[in-house]
Amino acid sequence: MREVAIVAFGQSDHVRDSAETSEVEMLMPVLHEVLDRTGLAARDIGFTCSGSSDYLAGRAFSFTMALDGVGAWPPISESHVEMDGAWALYEAWVKLLTGEADTALVYAYGKSSPGDVREVLTRQLDPYYVAPLWPDPVALAALQAQALIDAELTDERELAGIAARSRADAEANPHAQLRGAVPAGEHLVAPLRTGDCPPIGDGAAAVVLAAGDTARRLTDRPAWIRGLDHRMEAHSLGVRDLTDSPSTRLAAERAGAFERPVDTAELHAPFTSQEVVLRRALKLDAPDCTVRINPSGGALAAHPVMAAGLIRLGEAAARIQGGASDRALAHATSGPCLQQNLVAVLEGE
Repeated sequence: MREVAIVAFGQSDHVRDSAETSEVEMLMPVLHEVLDRTGLAARDIGFTCSGSSDYLAGRAFSFTMALDGVGAWPPISESHVEMDGAWALYEAWVKLLTGEADTALVYAYGKSSPGDVREVLTRQLDPYYVAPLWPDPVALAALQAQALIDAELTDERELAGIAARSRADAEANPHAQLRGAVPAGEHLVAPLRTGDCPPIGDGAAAVVLAAGDTARRLTDRPAWIRGLDHRMEAHSLGVRDLTDSPSTRLAAERAGAFERPVDTAELHAPFTSQEVVLRRALKLDAPDCTVRINPSGGALAAHPVMAAGLIRLGEAAARIQGGASDRALAHATSGPCLQQNLVAVLEGE
């Protein structure tokens, strides 16, 4: 199989409200950053793919406006997924594997500040039985957390510890939205407190992929994608065991995550309780586990909807390129209660 690597990663500073900045203005510096790191110009990119959501923007085909940040000339080979940018990376990876391109630019962005993101995300639920009840993502995550507590797989003290570790790790991340001590507070939706939930914010991210010798030419230490797979759970929440994530486990198995140990795991866990589920599914829950989990602070420190999953792959790749990791696992999710899951295994040479 053709070798494909992440050769550059960039992201914006994640903020609560970017009212003075449009999607294009938020995106352009990030695109310029990753291209500058590789020395490539827009005309050198063989394929461009993006991930975003029209529901967040409140208008149809909103991604076409973001293309202004890429440039209208010369004409490009372009695609878009109404999904987290991690799935756009998957499409670009397949494109490079087939030999149709040698380089790809993948980007994603999300602005949650203009509307009520908790209300907007109810639109992804089953339209017949669940959506009419208007449960938002926090309420559904609270149901999942309570199921874990009832099954004696976690407790509120462990969840608080996850939140504290994430905020502490985010101190070293200049792009994080939240850092430092987790504020004490009442339950937001029991048993979840504010610190157990992701911040609402705006942000963008981009990566450059390259194949074979092109990747080696563009960077000293490519982050090679050794395996990549995505799976999904049943749409109906009522037929799922919310304490487990078999789709994550299967995606990890198909990506080769269990073949050899990893030293880093960037998990897209917007809620502390979801990290518990993912650690169990990915065999990272042993007491003697030495894998560094979410050294960037993870989605609890910054969660731009539609870009947070791509950021997990980018953060894992950045650690490999910087020499802090040799073999990393990256995970992305979309939908309520870890409905859809993508797992990638990245390695340095």
